[in-house]
Amino acid sequence: MSRCRRRTAFGEPGERAHIGSMAILVTFLLGIGNFAFHGAILDGRHRLLSALPGFFRLLGGRASLIAEFAVLLAAMLFVANGHTGWGWAYFAYTVLNAAAAWLLLSLRP
Repeated sequence: MSRCRRRTAFGEPGERAHIGSMAILVTFLLGIGNFAFHGAILDGRHRLLSALPGFFRLLGGRASLIAEFAVLLAAMLFVANGHTGWGWAYFAYTVLNAAAAWLLLSLRP
């Protein structure tokens, strides 16, 4: 009985497995950056934080890190299953987070 070999976005199973592992690692590193940006904004106590909904203000804004973790987890699961477009989307999300963090921290009133 022959097994059906499933082709992924990274190539044949076993072939180029290091590319898939690298994509997961890069997504994880981008996630670390997003958590750093998020933490910097929370520690900066910007006045914009008072306008956030009640859920995000729980525990001094730290509850919003749950949403950040959910986004990272979803992106890593998609990338691990060969959906490279989600990796690129998470990269764009990270770039937007970096720009927003820079604006909020450098242009603080």
